[in-house]
Amino acid sequence: MQVHVLASGSTGNAVFLNFGETKILVDAGISTRRIKQGLAAIGTDIANLDAVLVTHEHRDHVSGLATLTKKYRVPVYASHATLEAMYCRSVMPEECCCTLDVSLDIGAVKIEPFSISHDAADPVGFNLFKDNIKCSVATDLGFATDSVKKALSLSDVMVLEANHDVDMLQNGSYPWYLKKRILSNRGHLSNNDAGWLLARLARRNRTKVMLAHLSQENNRPDLAETTVSAILEEQQCRQDIELMMTYPDRIASVNLNEEGENCD
Repeated sequence: MQVHVLASGSTGNAVFLNFGETKILVDAGISTRRIKQGLAAIGTDIANLDAVLVTHEHRDHVSGLATLTKKYRVPVYASHATLEAMYCRSVMPEECCCTLDVSLDIGAVKIEPFSISHDAADPVGFNLFKDNIKCSVATDLGFATDSVKKALSLSDVMVLEANHDVDMLQNGSYPWYLKKRILSNRGHLSNNDAGWLLARLARRNRTKVMLAHLSQENNRPDLAETTVSAILEEQQCRQDIELMMTYPDRIASVNLNEEGENCD
């Protein structure tokens, strides 16, 4: 199983999960051209996508959907409220718009959405299971509820938001209303919050965590990694978690075998 974060950040988000015969994209917030190029770079034809899962309707998560569905007729799964709220819904082929249920099977992969806290119509994260491997995707969440913590427990791979450094945000150039939105319980997860969330989760022996959706103005990759690492060290669980960074303009990848072990 492979996880490739094609792009992550406020300019666009797309995560590709390759389960062998089943190929799934979580969000399509970059152009279809970029998705096609990113998949080709890792040896996958965009025409072989089995589905797109949508976390929520904000443009940085859905801006590529109209072209992707019209050109490749790939099915898109989202909650009813999310589908209705997407700005591009009216131009997407009807047969491509599929409503999420409490669980979904695509090939040999079981998918379970879970509710998250964000200022969208009905935002969700996703757990994806195949054989003994669990992968979780949770970005754009203001805080981690008990149900989110339960959903993220015992993941082999996690794509988790570490959006901002609180001091950088508070002292930065954003207008107050935007700072207030980001810091709210329906905004975005800070580096500090991401670290404490990871420290408090039930974990496998070794969990690979891809820190995602970093703000280009209110965060830095080195700062996100240092902050999260310091909390994990303090809580004596740093050895249980391997941190990786994701980027808005290049691919970050994890490759696991069926036992959840790294096979890069």
